[in-house]
Amino acid sequence: MARMLLGAELHDNSAVPGLRDAAKPEDNMTLSVLLIWIVIGLIAGWLASAVVGGGYGLVGDIIVGVVGSFLGGIIFSQLHIAVPFAGIAGTIFVAFIGAVALLLLLRLIARGRES
Repeated sequence: MARMLLGAELHDNSAVPGLRDAAKPEDNMTLSVLLIWIVIGLIAGWLASAVVGGGYGLVGDIIVGVVGSFLGGIIFSQLHIAVPFAGIAGTIFVAFIGAVALLLLLRLIARGRES
């Protein structure tokens, strides 16, 4: 399940320790998997904030990146798009795309409330 949530269901993520094992339904989330989610969320959220503009700080970027990884995984799987990179780079890429989409959506919602 962790592989799907990180958008990694479209490529092999066996190079990331703990991530492959966490994909088994009978396993619980380990501390290493949680830390990987946080690091990927931070990187993806920070990159998305740098591209779109208007960062939310360290914690906000982590949240945007983690939620963006869910959104990116959904976008890539529903559109049947193959991830162009394998391993952790592909996971960060999918999370980045999802984080950009999330920031743009948040910006549209905020603009609609101002009107």
